[in-house]
Amino acid sequence: MGTSTMVALAEYLNTSYEPDCEWVDGELKERPVGEGSHATVQTFFIKYLGSRERMWGIRVTQELRTQVAVRNFRVPDVIVLRRTDPFEEIVTVAPLLCIEVLSPEDRAGNLQEKIDDYLKMGVEAIWVINPRLRKAFEVRDGGLFPVEELTVPGTEIRVTTAEVFEELNELQAQSGS
Repeated sequence: MGTSTMVALAEYLNTSYEPDCEWVDGELKERPVGEGSHATVQTFFIKYLGSRERMWGIRVTQELRTQVAVRNFRVPDVIVLRRTDPFEEIVTVAPLLCIEVLSPEDRAGNLQEKIDDYLKMGVEAIWVINPRLRKAFEVRDGGLFPVEELTVPGTEIRVTTAEVFEELNELQAQSGS
């Protein structure tokens, strides 16, 4: 993990990577590949928020390239846009919410750079979820704060940490891990 390669922007934009990579200041950066816990939590958010799209006036998607600055493209695990935001193949309008689900390979420095990019872009809320520790964090004043309920200020969007990890806990209990 942590591999990076210099690539022209046009090449990045015209190439599909599996899994998708981020592009930061000309460097192609691999993202940690999600595992079962990561995928379960990411799927929870897609289902939970997706089932409330019309009620909350949002659109939910996952792993969509997001141009956070002229020379920086990030790929959040889950993105929540306002229903009134324009449809874009690559997100350029600041999302309402970006959710990052941590993988074991994620590093604090890389996460902080992503958070800083999201904040500079104008993302209103950022959630960081750690499946291994069963903890959820909201970003406030550039730092991570543990919470029992995730919210997006000024909206009805809210979900408890218990709800986030309920299915993961059940699956791991069934498998004895």
